Amino acid sequence: MKKYNHLFALLGVLLLGLTMLFSGCSKKEDTKLTVQQTVQEKSWEKVKEKGEIVVGLCAEYAPFESRNEKNGEIEGFDVDIANALAQELGVKVKIVDAQWESLLGGVGKGDYDILVTCMAEKEAASGNVNMSAPYYKLNDIIVVNSGNNTIKSADDLKGQVVGVQTQTSSEQAVDKLKDLKEVKRYNRTPEAFIDLQSNRIDAVVVGYAYAATQLKNDTTNIKIVDSPVDTSNIVMVMKKGNDSLTSKINEALSKIKQNGKYDAALNKWLKIN
Repeated sequence: MKKYNHLFALLGVLLLGLTMLFSGCSKKEDTKLTVQQTVQEKSWEKVKEKGEIVVGLCAEYAPFESRNEKNGEIEGFDVDIANALAQELGVKVKIVDAQWESLLGGVGKGDYDILVTCMAEKEAASGNVNMSAPYYKLNDIIVVNSGNNTIKSADDLKGQVVGVQTQTSSEQAVDKLKDLKEVKRYNRTPEAFIDLQSNRIDAVVVGYAYAATQLKNDTTNIKIVDSPVDTSNIVMVMKKGNDSLTSKINEALSKIKQNGKYDAALNKWLKIN
């Protein structure tokens, strides 16, 4: 009996030793992993060191970003916001104009440090990315020809042909609607407006600010239906895991909202009279 007791005691000691050994290895590995993650996450440090933040956008969506017809310069609300943020961060801004469809992939590859391009939170969610705090709330609304007195809300779109730009929050809003006759999807919103004015479609769903800008140029042929189809939070987008840069962007966003720079850009580009 004593023999078995000694054997069990020996086994217990061995098991305890193995447990401590593996536990120690696990703690070392965990510590090593944490250190590696801390060392690797230098997204803000890299921007700070080069003294420049690379901003990706698609300059085809006035008043958020478009090219000035006279000088070709990219301008708009997002451009002013990017410049204001950079001033707070103490770096310069490099604007890169790209195709809308390539933006999320580009920020993932590191082509841009950040996207500031009127991208809705639900659009950005389709990519594996970091997002800033929302910096604007955008209504998706309906635009119809001025002689159309039938469509007064989203419910009136039933049985109608509706146009929308693909890969946008407006498209997601339209896809939630029921009993539409047809959804015509366009690469760019101006194409939808051309079909609307040619009576090939009954309505266009688009962001309110864009629609209001178009209305300034065409007050006789189109009108806005003042009944939102959906509302989206607009965010800035960074590469997944770039937490230090995301944190600095959010800090800078908070500051420009406090010091008046945000309101200055808002009133300049997005205030609808």
